[in-house]
Amino acid sequence: MTDSTLGAEWDERYASWADQIPDDSPSAVMVEVAGSLTPGTALDVGCGIGANAIWLAAHGWDTTALDVSQVALDRATARGRHAGVDVRWLRGRLEDLAVAPSDFVVAHYPALRHSPGNDAERSLLAAVAPGGTLLVVHHANVELELAKAHGFDPSDYVSHDDVVGALGDEWDVAVEGRRPRDMPAGLDGQHTHDDVIVARRRR
Repeated sequence: MTDSTLGAEWDERYASWADQIPDDSPSAVMVEVAGSLTPGTALDVGCGIGANAIWLAAHGWDTTALDVSQVALDRATARGRHAGVDVRWLRGRLEDLAVAPSDFVVAHYPALRHSPGNDAERSLLAAVAPGGTLLVVHHANVELELAKAHGFDPSDYVSHDDVVGALGDEWDVAVEGRRPRDMPAGLDGQHTHDDVIVARRRR
């Protein structure tokens, strides 16, 4: 799938969900992990409407955020401007963009497509600087038929297990499965738990 096709697909989703996606708060697990780190450079992969990126920028992180959807980025940009923070908003797929490795890479429910060469997984890990931290959060126990009813087939995308399997010996990994959410997510409130990966790249 090309960048433009994927972007159009997610633009349509964000446009149709406009009244159902609140200007939500940043992820509790991201705030927890970031709070244990010294602010540096941060990359938010699949930033959506920008809650995590805006929080990071407001707390001293030099923040870049990317998404394939221009509709989502337009809303994120407006929210960032209202919050008075400086975030570099980029449109495109991670595997197609030249981004410098960052001290903290955040990927919440990332729509990273499978490919024969595992391009998305390799790009995600390469985005973390030596000594940096990777945080990846996926919805746990996704109901396949319900997801497909919303036009999303999880089998097309990189999963929690895919990311765990890509992490090699140069990583110190803490994997926490089925972490309960403070508030359910999803258009039907169906996502009550998350699968969380926190990994630190050794220097």
